[in-house]
Amino acid sequence: MAGLIAIQGLALTFTRDGARTTVLSNLDLAIEPGEFLAIVGASGVGKSTLLRVIADLVRPSAGTVSVSEPEPGRRAVALVFQDSRLLPWRRVLDNVAFGLEKLRLPRAERRRRALAALERVGLADLAGRWPFQLSGGQRQRVSLARALAVEPHVLLMDEPFSALDALTRESLQDELSRLCRASGQTVLFVTHDIEEAVYLADRVVVLAGSPGRIVAAHRIAAAQPRDRSAPELKAMTQVIREELMGAGG
Repeated sequence: MAGLIAIQGLALTFTRDGARTTVLSNLDLAIEPGEFLAIVGASGVGKSTLLRVIADLVRPSAGTVSVSEPEPGRRAVALVFQDSRLLPWRRVLDNVAFGLEKLRLPRAERRRRALAALERVGLADLAGRWPFQLSGGQRQRVSLARALAVEPHVLLMDEPFSALDALTRESLQDELSRLCRASGQTVLFVTHDIEEAVYLADRVVVLAGSPGRIVAAHRIAAAQPRDRSAPELKAMTQVIREELMGAGG
């Protein structure tokens, strides 16, 4: 199984208070270059845990996770969380440059790449502001810019828009879609919102059950940019909803 990320036979079991709980079981998945892959499933099924395994924050109990080796000055993966997790004592530009510090780049190069990432998300004019001076949507854009600045092979996104109001959420979905189409960025996007997954993704993987397992995968053939009200997107949303209900998700 090839790809920028290749997962084979992945399982994850926790032991807590003497009891063993298997969260994920027998997962096989590959993410191809330039693909926008969304994973949908109910809360607690292990979606976020899977991202943390890929990001090497959690060690799997069985199976393998292979991530392509990045070139110098890049990261293999970058993770965007549901909350922006900005450092309140650093201005916007310095927050975006934070992830670049571990790459040991010259200060001028870190500043150049941070400004370029802010430009990509439309916030270059806010580079000197503090996080508390930003709206929720702006903070999440800064978080996205911070991830883009390290030029990751794969951008991991853990329900990044779920805490935002509906209008801001749709605006950021459109912005993310535009950025990915323009750059060819590979994305692994986790969400419990089926409509969001179908609207954004090239492929949607359905995770359900206890322990979590892949129960279906769908290629979304609709052309980009997409119309949220398109009948084929609504039909696919219903198909996935029924799959989750049938799997107990």
